[in-house]
Amino acid sequence: MKINRLKYISGSFLILFLVACSTKRNSFVNRNWHAVNTEYNTLYNGDIALEAGINELKTGYKDNFWEILPVERMQVAEEAMLPGQKGKNQNFDRAETKATKAIQKHSMNIEGKEKNMQMDEAHLLLGKSRYYDQRFIPALEAFNYILYKYSDSDKIYEAKVWREKTNLRLENDALAIKNLKKLIKNKDLKPQVFADANATLSQAYINLEQQDSAIAPLKMALGATKFKEERARYHFILGQLYEKANYKDSAYAEFQQIIDMKRKSPRHYVIRAHAQQAQLIDPTTDTVAFLEKYAKLLKDRENRPYLDVLNYQVASFYDKLNQKEQAVKFYNKSLRSPSEDAYLQATTYKNLATIYFDKAKYLTAGQYYDSTLTKLVKKDREYFAIVKKRENLVDVIRYEGIVQHNDSILKLVALSDNDKKAYFDDYILKLKAKDEAKRVLEEKQKEAAEKANAGIKDIEVAPGKAKAIVTNQLPKLTSDDPKNGGAFYFYTPATVAYGKIEFQKRWGKRALKDNWRWSVQSEDIKDNNDQPLAEQGIKKDSAAVSEKYNTEFYVKQLPTSQVVIDSLAKERNFANYQLGVIYKEKFKENKLAVNKFETVLKSTPEERLILPSMYNLYKLYEISDKAKAEAIKSQIISNYPNTRYAQILSGTLSEENIITQTPDEVYKGLYKQFGNQEYAAVLATIEKSLTQFAGDDLIPKYELLKASAIGKLKGVEEYKKAVNYVALTYPNSKEGKQAEDILRMSVPGLEKMALKQDSLAKNWKIIYKAGKRDDVETTKLMEKLNKYIAEKQFDKFSVSYDVYSENENFIVLHGVSSKEFSKYLIDALKEAKDYKITTPANVISSGNYAVIQVKKNYNEFLELK
Repeated sequence: MKINRLKYISGSFLILFLVACSTKRNSFVNRNWHAVNTEYNTLYNGDIALEAGINELKTGYKDNFWEILPVERMQVAEEAMLPGQKGKNQNFDRAETKATKAIQKHSMNIEGKEKNMQMDEAHLLLGKSRYYDQRFIPALEAFNYILYKYSDSDKIYEAKVWREKTNLRLENDALAIKNLKKLIKNKDLKPQVFADANATLSQAYINLEQQDSAIAPLKMALGATKFKEERARYHFILGQLYEKANYKDSAYAEFQQIIDMKRKSPRHYVIRAHAQQAQLIDPTTDTVAFLEKYAKLLKDRENRPYLDVLNYQVASFYDKLNQKEQAVKFYNKSLRSPSEDAYLQATTYKNLATIYFDKAKYLTAGQYYDSTLTKLVKKDREYFAIVKKRENLVDVIRYEGIVQHNDSILKLVALSDNDKKAYFDDYILKLKAKDEAKRVLEEKQKEAAEKANAGIKDIEVAPGKAKAIVTNQLPKLTSDDPKNGGAFYFYTPATVAYGKIEFQKRWGKRALKDNWRWSVQSEDIKDNNDQPLAEQGIKKDSAAVSEKYNTEFYVKQLPTSQVVIDSLAKERNFANYQLGVIYKEKFKENKLAVNKFETVLKSTPEERLILPSMYNLYKLYEISDKAKAEAIKSQIISNYPNTRYAQILSGTLSEENIITQTPDEVYKGLYKQFGNQEYAAVLATIEKSLTQFAGDDLIPKYELLKASAIGKLKGVEEYKKAVNYVALTYPNSKEGKQAEDILRMSVPGLEKMALKQDSLAKNWKIIYKAGKRDDVETTKLMEKLNKYIAEKQFDKFSVSYDVYSENENFIVLHGVSSKEFSKYLIDALKEAKDYKITTPANVISSGNYAVIQVKKNYNEFLELK
């Protein structure tokens, strides 16, 4: 009987289970069965996956403290994901799967109403997982479904907040503000929902750049949230908003609130709060307190991950106090500290560049600007501003390098034989000392390596220091070194020879081929005497070492030819002149410019540099020393009476005729004018430029452009003469070689061009003689022709204004397919009521039109016709 009773009980439970599993029966058992399974099975696992995904998202997110922080820590991709696209985060994918499973398996939609009380939470989980996976449109659908289907749900207000958060991501900020304002008025909101709603409203105002309106809701969110991380973040954003509104005291107080939270706030907010406060204080009044505070912060071991920020703030503090040496020291400390803030590094490099720029150390400034560009995003406006500054330094760096290099050689050449010997003897002593230090260090390293291999801990050479010690001990170039080109390795023969020796010591003799490091490459390589090159290398090494320590090795490398020495002096003088112009015009560094022009005049320069240098000095002394300016003015007028400069200074020529732009800027303008067929204006400006910019590197370019303008106005014969002048006058320049190519390849073809009887040609033009481009009659004629083409829909036709010579121009109708149709068009335009074009016209084939433009033989064409 017991067995039968058990059988009946088991059967009853099975029937009850099957009945309870049904989603179509609206009974107490069914509702609770599915609700419990939804909450404690699928949704539980889905919530765990969602939480894990959020933590992973926050861990990978890096705040940009240089801008107003977003309320929510979430990095959004530039392009939002579309419906049907799969997310990248597996946790969010799992959460979405669980939510979908809960809806599919446990939804009890009976007679249009949902009987499972957990379905609103399932849809909320579905929307959140899609939101964090940046699939905002599907997320919005999920939140809207809750609002539509579960209007009496206890999650309705939370769903509304999430809907507006999604609207923000879809850039529907105005709609989000409207909806959130209505929601916040509801008194039934839970504290955290109220906090989230206000925070979202504040973010919407920030997105619309209405920072003043963002403050009040963010304060409300701060008072309602229970999460400490959110409290710290909201305080920080409030501080940034107050700072942007120039309420410095309120901003300072908000950042102090974060600092007072101590360990209740994440450490990065505390450090950044200190940093923001540093930007708000007056360095002249709070110097002692600031330095004491930051000394403590720098000593605190807990702050080691943030030394880049702290050192930067100290450097910036000294920078404001104009204590540049201290500023440079701490900027460099900031750069040496590990950092994930690329913009902080970029700003540090930029500030260092500015310091060196203000000190007129342009070479160093240029190097720091280069480093700045590596840390900035190329799309940013700031990036292009730095690029422009860096480009302005290119010429300075190049010419300063030439001056330094040539000066060092010329100074050595000018020394007596005894002084040369003494100089190089001193250099060799220093070189030997460095080599000996390096040898001792290598022995210590070798000994340390042997001990390490034997398992003995070495205490003399600390790990990581060996490389730095070697670097510090290597020979360094200074301005006193021969052939010093600015600390470049290959400018010093001794250093190059030393490098070759070290290479052969380590690698032996290697063939110049791929995979040269393989040991097989050094085998069986012999010279003509069948002696192994490894043995030869020992002899060569010893020879090179003896040369390196031999005074004659250096002395014999100095130039002795007067031609070479004069060439070096000429190049140096021209570089100094160019530097003077750059410092005067681009950087307004008048003292540096004066120094450079005076150096030019003291160095027996070429004749072409004397007068421009004197005139520039006169203009500079007019500002700083009137007496010197008058003395130079008298010299120019008396010694160079027939020059443009003398005429300007004596008042016989207006200074308005002097070009104030740089040669490069003038050339760019001329090139643009040339493209607009303003050939006469181009020639006039070039003539003026050739006088004023005499000696400039761009003069060959001007001459070649002048030749092209002459060719356009006067034809191929005059063009040939002008190009020939460029080829003969500037044979070593790029333009001179280009002129030679034109003479050899292009001009012969142009000279062979001739008029033909080509009545069967397939492309014809109608040409009207015209006046200047802006004449009333010319403008009217072009308007009529363009109107006719548009009205008749002749899409292949076009009208142009072509310069023919100095006194003649054409209006040309292009694209006509036959001579007969061309004549028809001329008659049609004459007789048409709205046009009545009576200007004489001629029909010409495209081939003959090219000939008359090159040969300037239009009259000959008229006779041929």
